[in-house]
Parts: sequence; structure tokens; C-alpha cells
Amino acid sequence: MRIFRSFRIALVLSLLVAASQGALAQVSFSITVAPPPLPVYTQPPCPTPGYIWTPGYWRYGPLGYFWVPGVWVAPPRPGLFWTPGYWGFANGVYAWNAGYWGPHVGYYGGINYGFGYVGTGFVGGMWAGNVYVDRSVVNNTTVVNRASFNGTGGITAQPTAGQQALMREERLQPTASQLSHEQAQSQNRYQLASMNHGAPGAAAMDTVDGRRYNQQGRIAQGISSGQLTPAETKNLESREARLNGEIHTDRAANGGKLTGAERQQVNAQQNNLSRSIYQDKHNAATDQYGNNEVGARRNNQQQRIANGVRSGQMSPSEVAKAEGHEQNVNRQISADRAGNGGKLTPQEHRNVNHEQNAESRQIYHEKHNEKHAPP
Repeated sequence: MRIFRSFRIALVLSLLVAASQGALAQVSFSITVAPPPLPVYTQPPCPTPGYIWTPGYWRYGPLGYFWVPGVWVAPPRPGLFWTPGYWGFANGVYAWNAGYWGPHVGYYGGINYGFGYVGTGFVGGMWAGNVYVDRSVVNNTTVVNRASFNGTGGITAQPTAGQQALMREERLQPTASQLSHEQAQSQNRYQLASMNHGAPGAAAMDTVDGRRYNQQGRIAQGISSGQLTPAETKNLESREARLNGEIHTDRAANGGKLTGAERQQVNAQQNNLSRSIYQDKHNAATDQYGNNEVGARRNNQQQRIANGVRSGQMSPSEVAKAEGHEQNVNRQISADRAGNGGKLTPQEHRNVNHEQNAESRQIYHEKHNEKHAPP
């Protein structure tokens, strides 16, 4: 795959874009290919008090642009805020200006990353002493301009006098977990823009190692779109449930943590599951039932299950159970129609409706009980 077009290392001291826009930000390299627009995604809930939301962004590697999911991370110390990195375009090249930690949110190219980062500053919360309050970031922000770079063809904002003054404040580099997060995404082919066409499967995570949140989001999207059938979803969620149980057992035996070997094993299993999700979503099997009463009812059930997966209200084991029921109903409908010239008799319609009513109650119960998808 030849996506090395015009990829040039420029070294950290290159201030090409920064100088042209009056921003003294670190530039790591520059290229002549524009980054894709920002994808639309949902922000996961904050997993730990005091964590800061760091929005997702496009980075560039040997195989082209790849998406680094937005994620909640611990700041280097209380009282620091994250200034996102951004792409700047000038003199024919795009250069990456790295993000950093500081006492205030500085200039980040005017890019509207959403979720509190609306182009200027941060409106998602504040520090009061050593306590971070109002962690509920505005996650319903409508991003009208999804341009991911500053300059001609993108965002044309310039740093204000106040933002220029903030450039003289203390700056801390991204934490080790943030660097690890970016490195992991650079090695995931499904994060490449050339693979996902600007719509990455893992657009956001609740934590740096939040593979499970990522997988569940991709499964939820597959259920909603009909790319995953109940049988495929049941299989995927059964595997996820077994893996969750394995993680729980390993942590219980090691003081709440995983050993290095266990982490490697979990990562390998999640990689296998990731491949299965991709294959199931791109094979010939789909879950579209047509414009009829029975089909509409099944689509509605699937959408409710997808919402439960996406919100974390339904655990993988609950989803597997629900999809097993849905699979049985589908088999019954298929058999009844095969025996009646493609149609259902009035009694068969009543039987299907009865079973779907029971399934609907079960979905409601599982979405409102105390059992949730693990963090």
C-alpha cells in the first residue's frame, strides 16, 4: 500500500506552521496531504473523578492518517488542563502541533473538537483547589465545521492576545499513558483513514486501555446498522462475556491488577475479537427484515439492544442472552413462513407477538437492573 505520499520528517525544531500563525507550538513533522474531517462520535462516561477528557485527533504515520480515540486520562497533577494538539496548514504543508498540559487551556488552532473543546478554551469543568468539579462535559455539542486543521480550507482562527500570553506558561508533555495510547492506535489497521474512510470503529474510549468499550461500541453500531445478525452478536458477546470473566478472575488473584503476561493474553484475545467483529460486519449476512409489522418489531428490538450495549446498561452476557432469544424467534418465523408460502398465519402472528412482548420486557429489565458492562 503506497500511502507514503509526500511524508517528510521535519524534526521537532521546525516551526514552519507555528511561526506563520504566531503560535509557538511544537511541530513534530509535516506533510502535504490534508487530514480527514473530524468523525462524529459519542463521549463515554468519565470512569474516575478528576480525569480530564482529551478529544480524539488524526495523526500521521508510515501508512497514512490514523485516528487516535478521545479518552479520559489522569492529568500529571491536580490543577492542570489539556490543550489539544492540532494540524496547521501553511506554505503548502500540514504540520502537527503537539498537545500539552498546563494551568490553562491554550491555543489549539480554533478546532472545534466538541465535548467542551469548542475552539477556544474548555467549557467542560474547572478545578476548585484540588477538586475537579462539574465533570459533565457538554457531550451533545453540535460540531458544524468538522475541519481538523487550521489554515486555508479549514479553520482560520488566530491566537488571541490572551492565548499568546498563555504560551509563556509552564507546559508538560503528554503523559506516558497518552503516548502509549497513540502508539497502540498507530498499530491498529482499523484506525487507518484508508481502511475506515474517515469513520473509525474506535472513535472514543473511557480509559487508555479501554478496549472493551471500543469493542462494545463497534458491536452496537453493527446491531443498529443490521451488519450484525442476532446469531453473530450472540457469538461475539458470549466471547466478550467469557473474556470479562477471565479478567475478573485474574484481577482477583493479583490484588486487582493484571500481570504483564495476562495483559498480553487479554490484548491478543481482544485482537481476535476485533477481527471477528470486522469480518461479521462485512460478510453477506445482514439483519434487515423489510417493511412489515413483524420486521419493524424485530428492528425495534435490535435498536433497543444496541442502545443498551452503547450505554453500558446491558452487559455482554445479557446481550448474548437477548440475542439468543431473538435468534430463536427469527428461526421460528423463517420456519413458519416456509410452511405457509412466505406468510404467517394469524395465529403465528400472535405467537410471534407474544414472544416479542416477552423479549421486550426482558430487554427493559436488563437495561434497568444493577448489572452493567464492566469498565
